[in-house]
Amino acid sequence: MADDYYEVLGVPRTADAAEIQQAFRTLARRYHPDVNRDPAAVERFKQINEAYSVLSDPDTRSRYDRFGPDFRQIPEDYDERVAAGRGFGGGAGAYRGSPFGGTRGADRAGARTWTETGFDASGVDFEDLFGGMFGGRAGGAGRGGPIPGADQEAELTLSVEEAYRGGRRKITLGGPGGERSYDVTIPSGVVDGQRIRLAGEGGRGRGPGSAGDLYLVVRIAPHPRYRLVGRDIHVDLPVTAWEAALGATVPVSGPGGTVKVHVPPGTSTGRRLRLRGEGMPHPKGSPGHLYAEIQVMVPPSPSPRERELFEELAAVSSFDPRKQT
Repeated sequence: MADDYYEVLGVPRTADAAEIQQAFRTLARRYHPDVNRDPAAVERFKQINEAYSVLSDPDTRSRYDRFGPDFRQIPEDYDERVAAGRGFGGGAGAYRGSPFGGTRGADRAGARTWTETGFDASGVDFEDLFGGMFGGRAGGAGRGGPIPGADQEAELTLSVEEAYRGGRRKITLGGPGGERSYDVTIPSGVVDGQRIRLAGEGGRGRGPGSAGDLYLVVRIAPHPRYRLVGRDIHVDLPVTAWEAALGATVPVSGPGGTVKVHVPPGTSTGRRLRLRGEGMPHPKGSPGHLYAEIQVMVPPSPSPRERELFEELAAVSSFDPRKQT
């Protein structure tokens, strides 16, 4: 995605974690497909979710700030390669600043480089550094040394429950060399767009060059009961008319189990009750919240006695919701 993630969320680059989270929640409520019926809202919501998944994780945000929109194409061991002298040898070709926001140019046979004040692409062999992942010469023609393999990506679809609990899962992926199976450790609380790294399972290197990494991009499958907005989980909570009118403590089920929630007296359909910390876990920060949205239900076929009581209530009550402001 080419959009600037800070602009997507409408926050400055100096925004702290709380500001980013607040901006995300505000936009997510506005553009969530369950709320906004505009067809363009679906794509907008995806952009918001993607931006938040990157900027809410300190490590991923740091890489984004440093390398810009192509940060996923930069090897995780970039600094180690630089320190070892593979690709950047110091001097005129030494890296001296972030390539984010620079002007992309073409360097030999289409290899992509960044140029800006403080970064001189001359003398930099990006094919040695990135293993030809940016479309450099096949096989690294003209260089006899080892070339690390390119990083690769594949999608991993999870249910809400799987994403919540984490655990181990065996997956099979197809490719030019046939099918390969992997045992994947899924961290608890992964969110849509988050990536799981399988070190050394990417493209093959040339000669003794190390293999690239395989990144599994998490996609959360639609759920019949739960709706995810970042790490917050939204669920409908059906209650009876008398529970809504008189107040009650009722159970609500989430992917982490069943918890109790207090329904205040005089609650109407659409009211949201927040259960702090009962949303998706966050291994590096605070968990999300569980939001129970009230749905007042009445008996579809009331018994004679129920009908009598409702008729009695109708006769004595002066309440008219159509006259409420």
